[in-house]
Amino acid sequence: MMMVASLFLGCQKDFPVDEDGLLITFRRECFVSNFELLGNDFVSVRNGVPIIDTVAQTINVTVNFGTDLKNLYPQFTLATDCKLDPKITGKVDFSDLANPKTWTVVSGDRQVRKAYKVFVKVQ
Repeated sequence: MMMVASLFLGCQKDFPVDEDGLLITFRRECFVSNFELLGNDFVSVRNGVPIIDTVAQTINVTVNFGTDLKNLYPQFTLATDCKLDPKITGKVDFSDLANPKTWTVVSGDRQVRKAYKVFVKVQ
């Protein structure tokens, strides 16, 4: 009986994880600290520094003239233990400049969610 109990207790998870297998922490910070756009060759297509407004939850980025807006790879730098929803799994189409793309940043404790809109402008 003791052996079965020790096996059961030994298999329990000591730390909670979410559906992605990421550790759930006590951190409530939830923001984007940097943003990058890469082209097909994985080189930055940004022209200048992105303007990230953590209060309005917007990101304004200007890309070089002639950039293929249908095939860009966005990269977010987030606060510690945060995650992005939806996940970025490949190329993203930013060609509809009138309708910005939206990603939600989720805090480490998974309780705070902030939707950031990404506005792209061509130089």
